[in-house]
Amino acid sequence: MKYSRLAFLVIGIVNLILFVFLAVVAILAGDTGLVSQNLPCLAMAVMAFCLSYLFPQFIQKDERMKLIRHKGIFFSFFAFLTYSIVLTTLLQTNVIQLPGSEAVSILTTLMICTVFISWVVLSKIY
Repeated sequence: MKYSRLAFLVIGIVNLILFVFLAVVAILAGDTGLVSQNLPCLAMAVMAFCLSYLFPQFIQKDERMKLIRHKGIFFSFFAFLTYSIVLTTLLQTNVIQLPGSEAVSILTTLMICTVFISWVVLSKIY
């Protein structure tokens, strides 16, 4: 299968439209829990847009891209720890009340977005 920037861009647009549609339907239905359940669609859109931007650079597979990938995962690990600590603290102190599935959905979305956005930022730096 051939991958290209255009393919990632189309996938990102489709996922973004899907997220917006499902979020609007959930809000109109009055169920905000469904909005957080659809957050992975938003994360997939962010991932596709980032991959569309990074596609020409990732094709090269040189030392620079390996460095960007490793540093991105390294920074994302600490961001995930921070997200987990903050979410656990908010849940334990009853500041927010979320079912487990919504909490996992939020963490998954944050992690996917953090990894790919950090790659974009690091590709600008290096």
